[in-house]
Amino acid sequence: MIHAIGAVLLGWQLLVLGYYIVVNVGYLFITLFAFRDVSQGMAATADEEQFRRRLGDANLRPVSVLVPAHNEIATIVPTVESILASKYPEFEVVVVDDGSTDDMLAHLIAHFAAEPAEVPVQRRLQHADVKATYLSRRHPQLLIVSKQGGGKSDALNAGIEYAQYPLVCAIDADSMLEADALLRLSQQFLMDRRLVAVGGAVRVLNGCRVEGSRITEVRAPRGLLECIQAAEYTRGFLAGRVALSRFRSLLIVSGAFGIFRKDLLVEIGGYRHTVGEDMDIVVRLHRYCMDSGIDYRVSFVPEPVCWTQVPRDLRSLLRQRNRWQRGLADSLWSSRGMFLKKRYGSVGLFGFPYFAFVELLGPAIEFLGYVGFVIFLFLGWVDRDFALLFFTLSVLCGMWLNASAVLIDNLLLHRYRRLRDTLRIALLGSLEFIGIRQLVSAERLIATFQFTRRHWGRVKRHDHG
Repeated sequence: MIHAIGAVLLGWQLLVLGYYIVVNVGYLFITLFAFRDVSQGMAATADEEQFRRRLGDANLRPVSVLVPAHNEIATIVPTVESILASKYPEFEVVVVDDGSTDDMLAHLIAHFAAEPAEVPVQRRLQHADVKATYLSRRHPQLLIVSKQGGGKSDALNAGIEYAQYPLVCAIDADSMLEADALLRLSQQFLMDRRLVAVGGAVRVLNGCRVEGSRITEVRAPRGLLECIQAAEYTRGFLAGRVALSRFRSLLIVSGAFGIFRKDLLVEIGGYRHTVGEDMDIVVRLHRYCMDSGIDYRVSFVPEPVCWTQVPRDLRSLLRQRNRWQRGLADSLWSSRGMFLKKRYGSVGLFGFPYFAFVELLGPAIEFLGYVGFVIFLFLGWVDRDFALLFFTLSVLCGMWLNASAVLIDNLLLHRYRRLRDTLRIALLGSLEFIGIRQLVSAERLIATFQFTRRHWGRVKRHDHG
């Protein structure tokens, strides 16, 4: 029996080792691919902008920016002001107060001099009842919708109902847009008429200097946990989404910053009630377009940036990652009929397997690998020097992936003006693999078995300044 158990454990550890090698070699390839792709993309950006200028801004389609918010009094005003300061010819902002219990609504009404107004709407999507609507006297393009609480997906559906323009942009209430971010992202619809959804890069706002609605200086976060997330965001957006977009396998447009064709969102019934609404809506768009024979694209553009707050404490971080994992599992399960189906092209044959085996099952494989390794050490079935060497190499490999992504990103896009900020994120961010990653993996493993829960979970908010 002991020999049988040992054989099983050995087989499992070999499987984990093989998985680890394949995933990390894949990440290395993706990072190098992203470096080349972003370099080429930057060279083409100047030509694209020149092309847009020749056509004129009048050809840009107007955009409705949706801001779902619940108890976001600490951040909502700077967020809305940053959107209103966008360099874009025609847009509106629809703030949806999703049953807030703090003074956020009153704060919005007072700050933007809003008054009650009757706004006609055609009820096509399911959402909780709207209690009142307000229009700003100082900013005619700002509409505030007050509704009963129903969750973020519900609030986005209400926002789509009140949006009057053909493109809708979803932005989190704790985020801030760069002045030209909306312009850079929406011009993609001018360049490619097949586009149905496009996402921009999301970066960490913590540590940046903020004055009013403007980020006056981009700086590295002060805390270790925040620097780790800054490196993680850079790696995820620079490498992962660039490659997935290029291979037409992108299954997620960040809920913090993405633009969609409104007509297709209405066609698929809007957002589904789930905690992973940003991924779920993109997966369903893929499925609808392929089932309907629509020639389409879902894309990612790394240059437009939305800056967002990330958790400062470990408890909030674990809650956030728990929700992300539940949303991932729920989205994949809801559209499981696309998995490895040839009719869904690269999405079904590559995108779905990647998110299933790497993102969804990765925490379980990683965590059980740690457990098996500890058992091997305890029973004396592995050489301690070899174990130490393997652990050191695995940590160094992870640290290198994080650090290289940060350095490559700043080399190409120059987010951080000070070298010490780049080095701080690269060095502190690489410490993710010593303790923090293991805790997050354990939390994500637990969340995988909780994917039917719809509870959002609260993350502490702080003033942008």
